[in-house]
Amino acid sequence: MTLAMQEIVEQDVFPPPFVDIATDSKWIREIPGLYEEFCKWEKELPLVRASLERHAQALARPALHPGGFSMIGLTVGRSAVAASKLATDLPKAFVRRLFFGEVGPSVGNLAIERAQDIVKNGGSTMVKLGQFISTAKGLLPDELVESFSWCRDSVAPMDLETIHEILTSEFGADVKDCFLEFDDTPMAAASIGQVHRAVMKDGREVVVKVQRPNLREQFAKDLRGMALLAFATELRLEGARMANLSGFVELFANLVLQEMDFRLEACNMLELGLAAEHADVHFVHFPRPIPGWVTPKVIVMEYLDGVAYSENDWDKVSTDDRERLLRLVISGVLEHTLVYGVFHGDLHAGNVLAKPDGRLGLIDYGIVGRLNADERIYLVRFMIGVGMNNTAMQLGALQQFGAIPKECDIEQLAKAMDAEMPLPDKVTQEDLAEQIGMVIRFLAKEGFRLPTPLVLFFKNLLYLNGFAAAVAPGTDLLGEITPIFEYFQSKYPEQMALITSGGTI
Repeated sequence: MTLAMQEIVEQDVFPPPFVDIATDSKWIREIPGLYEEFCKWEKELPLVRASLERHAQALARPALHPGGFSMIGLTVGRSAVAASKLATDLPKAFVRRLFFGEVGPSVGNLAIERAQDIVKNGGSTMVKLGQFISTAKGLLPDELVESFSWCRDSVAPMDLETIHEILTSEFGADVKDCFLEFDDTPMAAASIGQVHRAVMKDGREVVVKVQRPNLREQFAKDLRGMALLAFATELRLEGARMANLSGFVELFANLVLQEMDFRLEACNMLELGLAAEHADVHFVHFPRPIPGWVTPKVIVMEYLDGVAYSENDWDKVSTDDRERLLRLVISGVLEHTLVYGVFHGDLHAGNVLAKPDGRLGLIDYGIVGRLNADERIYLVRFMIGVGMNNTAMQLGALQQFGAIPKECDIEQLAKAMDAEMPLPDKVTQEDLAEQIGMVIRFLAKEGFRLPTPLVLFFKNLLYLNGFAAAVAPGTDLLGEITPIFEYFQSKYPEQMALITSGGTI
C-alpha cells in the first residue's frame, strides 16, 4: 500500500469491521440472537467464500473430466442441429457479435438461435447462464440480451412434496411444526431456488427460500463442459482469447457457487443493511434473516411488501421527489461501493421494490461485489474521471485496478479511445448503456480483461440507468456526478482531498 493510501486508512475513511458496526446496531439488536449469529458468520464465511472461489477456478480450468464430456454429449444429444455447428460458425459469429458488435447479414441471428437451443435444452445451469445474459443490457448487444429474456421466467416450480422434504431435512421437523402458516403456492421459482411466503409461530411474516435438490453436482458437471467448450473456442479464434471466454466461465462459476450457499446470502444481507445504517441511509428497507433458520440450502427472512420499481406508478410522485430519490439511490450505491467495499451486484427491477411507505426495498442478496481498500480508491479515481470526461484518468484508474497492463501507454490508449468514441457533454439514460458497452468492447478489442468486481460495478451502473429511465427520465446522469461527489467531499473531506490530489496513488 502506498503512502497516500496509508494516510487514508489511518484517517478512517474505511469504516470499522462489520462486527464492530453490528455491536452498536439497533437494527441488528432488534432481533434476539441475530447479532450472535452474524458474528459467527463473519468469522466462518470468509473461509467458505475463499474455498468457493478456488473451486470455481478449478471448475473453469479445462480438464479431460468425464463430467465435462457427459455434459457436452448431453447437449449434443438434445440439440443436434445446434451442436452440429458448435465448433464452426457458432463460436466465430457469437464471439464477433458478442464482443465486437459485428453484424453479418444473418450469421449473428443464426448464432444466437443456436445458443438459445443449447440453453433451452441444457438444464438449470444453462438457464442460469441465459438469465445472466438477459440482465447484461449495455454490456452485451441488445438483441442478444433481449433474445434471452425468456430465461427470467422459464424455470418450472418444484413440486410441493420436494419442498416439504427439503425443509424437513434441514430443520428436523415437519413444515406444520416449523410455521404457523405456509403458502404452498410459490411467490417465485428460479434456477437456484424457490420462494414461499410463510408466518412464523410468533406471527412474523417471512419469506422461505429453498434450494433445488442436487444442484451443486449438476452445476459442477455443466461447468466442466463449459470450460472445455470455452477452451476449444479459444484455440480456434483469437477473438475468443481476447474476449476471455475462459475468464467469463470462471466469473459465472464463482457467482453461482456463492449463490448456492444461503448462509452467504444472509451475511451479505446484513452487511449491506449495516452499511446503510452506519451511513444514515434510511430510504431503503433491508430485510433480515431469522436466526436459527438459515442453512446452506434454506433461508428464512423477513417479508418485504412492494412492487418492482418498473411497475410502480411514478406519475403520482412529484418531479422534485423523483429526482431527489434518483440522487439518493445513486449516492447510496456509490457509498456502499466506495466507502464500505460491499455492494448489491444484481440491482435489476425485480430486486428493487417500491414500497407503500415511499421507501425502496432491496431483495435477493446472492450476488454481492466486494472491493478491498486499494480497489475502492482506484474506483473513486475512475468515477471522478467519468465526471470530468477525462478518458486518461478513467483508463489510469482501470490500469491501477489491474484491468489494463502496467506497461500500456495510457495517454496513447486514451487518444485512440477518444478518437473512436468521443465522450459527449451530456449523457441521458438512453446514451449510458451504449457508452458503457462501447467502452467494454473497446477494452476487449485491445485485449484487456475486467476483474469480477468491475463487471458487477458496471452492471450496477446500467441498472441505475434503468432506474433513472423509470423514475426520472431525461436526467443528465453525468450532471448528477458533481453533486454526489460534493456530498462525499462534505462527508469525508480529508480522505477525498487525498484521493483527488495530484499526487500518485
